[in-house]
Amino acid sequence: MEQGIKIAIYIHAFFGGLGLITGLISVLVKKGNKTHKKAGKLFSVSMIISCLISLVIACIPKHENVFLFLIGLFTIYLVLSGNRALSFKSHLKTHANFCDKLISGSMIISAVFMLGYVIYDVIFNSKFDVLFLVFGGLGLFLGLKDFRFFKTFKTNKKAWLKSHIGKIVGAFIASVTAFIVAGLSITSLVSWLIPTVVGTIYIIYWSRKIQV
Repeated sequence: MEQGIKIAIYIHAFFGGLGLITGLISVLVKKGNKTHKKAGKLFSVSMIISCLISLVIACIPKHENVFLFLIGLFTIYLVLSGNRALSFKSHLKTHANFCDKLISGSMIISAVFMLGYVIYDVIFNSKFDVLFLVFGGLGLFLGLKDFRFFKTFKTNKKAWLKSHIGKIVGAFIASVTAFIVAGLSITSLVSWLIPTVVGTIYIIYWSRKIQV
């Protein structure tokens, strides 16, 4: 059993590392060229595989890791949603389909459960779980924002691009944070803040550039 878990951890780490490298390449190269597209696809596949494995590992006795589970779930949503945003590029798409709504709706439901757990813990256990509050709050905000995007994307020709950049860079931020916190076991406040601050600046830069 432990040997199987160890192998799963190695596979998770391999695809996580591959995702970090290809994600960085995708961020640094010129947007829209072949390298960007290939690196982006490899990043997406690698992160989904790595995160799916992490969800299983984080639930196994003696390997439980709430942070790893939540960030894995959140990263899968960001990658799927960020790639689905590309389907809105051509205005031939007149509305969000079932798959679009399922991804965002699942995130909203998961976020409500996370926030509900925070309330439950405060009332019955006198504990305040920051992780569930952060991921629940972000998940609820982004999920609801998706449904607003589904209604208004036809009036803004660049809305799909903003959504794509925001979600994929967000997934990259999550993967870097997971590597630092869970992989390197550096749990200081700085280790949480630096990837988020740098990534947010990058997202703001591109959002403003798109508007020009």
